[in-house]
Amino acid sequence: MKTRATQLRSPGQIVLAERDLAVGPDEVLVKGHLSGVCGSDKAMYRGDIPEKISLPLWIGHESGGTVVEVGSKVREFKAGDRVMAFNWCNTFADYYVVPVSGLQPVPEGLDMDLASLGEPIACAMYSALTCGAQLGDVVVVYGMGFAGGIIAQAVKRMGAHRVVAIDVGEHKLDLARRLGSDVRINARAVDPVQVVLDLTAGRGADVVIEAAGSEASMNQATAMLKHNGILALYSWITQPIRLNISRWHDDGLQIRTTGLVHHTEQERVIWTPWALRPVAQGLVDVHSLITHEFPLEKVAEAFEVADTDPAAIKVVVRN
Repeated sequence: MKTRATQLRSPGQIVLAERDLAVGPDEVLVKGHLSGVCGSDKAMYRGDIPEKISLPLWIGHESGGTVVEVGSKVREFKAGDRVMAFNWCNTFADYYVVPVSGLQPVPEGLDMDLASLGEPIACAMYSALTCGAQLGDVVVVYGMGFAGGIIAQAVKRMGAHRVVAIDVGEHKLDLARRLGSDVRINARAVDPVQVVLDLTAGRGADVVIEAAGSEASMNQATAMLKHNGILALYSWITQPIRLNISRWHDDGLQIRTTGLVHHTEQERVIWTPWALRPVAQGLVDVHSLITHEFPLEKVAEAFEVADTDPAAIKVVVRN
């Protein structure tokens, strides 16, 4: 069959074009509901292309929808099932094909808009739930994008005494305030390391979740931790950066990689329902983080807004 699908042909050039689809024996055809523009999508749109990817590229991986057809060997799903995609399956399209191993059923209580963002929500929740934050901790979330906004809410719900939100955009910090963060720091206006040290009487934060993805944020996250504190790495950095890691050894910092819930099929099957449960229960507000919506016909505009509008947190394209 044929579908409209989105191709990144060169940096900054997004095209909606016709594409042929065929369903293999271990694959599933999905009618898309909604797709999110990921930070990795924006990076590639800007020309920051990882080594393992080449252009032109059929783009998109944050999505969910309804099963239309299953391959001859598929037993896990049937036509009409609601699913979430956990695979690079080119989801800015009317229809897309996913390996059956890359699908998860939609959890009970999760609406389809949020289910379609199940992959980034689950990753952010997994980061919060495994970052090591404990009751009474001072937890810093550095970067208040979509993931950071989810993580900050979750660690507060988990019992953090004080949640400190850091970003360079006042609009994001204002939303962080409305979503329950205790302290907001604009890293362009003040030295965030000094502010955190002042807040903790020179001790430093118990946990810092780095969700900004820059050289400055990584080094500052390291500098604001207490002795033996936890640095939880969430962000995706594709290019080499310079890090001062002397404290990692000298002060016994604990380094955790918490960015993905789906490195393996087994991890995804086990962790995703657990990670999404608080969202389905209404304990974490995700809808407020969805700031812009476009129809598929305007997917190029969606990418431009996601890349250039400082008020954009999560931009979605309705399939």
